[in-house]
Amino acid sequence: MPTNDEIADVFEQVATLLRAQLADPYRVRAWQQGADFVRVHPQAMADILAQGGIKALVDLPHIGKSLAAAIDELCHRGRLALLERLEGSVSPEDLFTTIPGIGEELAHAIHQHLHVDTLEELELAAHDGRLAAVPGIGPRRAAGIRDHLDAHLSRSARRRGRPARPHPDGADRPPVELLLELDRRYREQARAGSLPTMRPRRFNPEGASWLPVLHAHEQGWDFTLMFSNTARAHQLGRTRDWVVVYASRDGHEDQGTVVTEVHGPRAGRRVVRGREEETPG
Repeated sequence: MPTNDEIADVFEQVATLLRAQLADPYRVRAWQQGADFVRVHPQAMADILAQGGIKALVDLPHIGKSLAAAIDELCHRGRLALLERLEGSVSPEDLFTTIPGIGEELAHAIHQHLHVDTLEELELAAHDGRLAAVPGIGPRRAAGIRDHLDAHLSRSARRRGRPARPHPDGADRPPVELLLELDRRYREQARAGSLPTMRPRRFNPEGASWLPVLHAHEQGWDFTLMFSNTARAHQLGRTRDWVVVYASRDGHEDQGTVVTEVHGPRAGRRVVRGREEETPG
């Protein structure tokens, strides 16, 4: 389990990167205050979590739901997806290896064959039969992965919106209209060169700082937007078209990708992948 110093170090890295990427000062301050508090607290955060769960962490000063969820993730996964995103280092393969029964080779095979990038897309592939067709998986292993994803995604405090089961009231997902407006704002500012950029660790052998990042706070959600830096986006030449939108609120997360539709009645329009039917107009 991570020590308080290790957790505080991660929180400080998040605060530093958010500050460099011009995020809301309130958000930066929340992560820095959380780091300062955790570092000097006499009891281990891991012990508090084990004894009282997420609620015990939320009740601490300067922690709250979002930082409590981050501590829970660090204790159970040994890593923080938010930090990886801010560093441009997270990969779909890394994400898939968090599922029992999926090692590095199998995660690579899944990504290469199915071109899925998130746990939600992997869950959909497990339900519609595509996952079972990946070499090395088969029906029994696919069923086990599906069952784990069903349980994990339904109970996780880091729940993301799932295309296979859209929420009818949209209560824990940002509205599509807002995602499309943020997408417009991001692409406009990226073209103007007015956004801070990061040096993604993936697909960037020259170490160039080329990936624009936008942080925004709207309707109670904290958003981070960046162009997709996945293998699939590079293969199709869509790295300047596909925009990944990460949203978080009170420890809950949602992720979507906004793309230019190339087929059907919405061809040429910006849509949120998996939520095309919600596109206004």
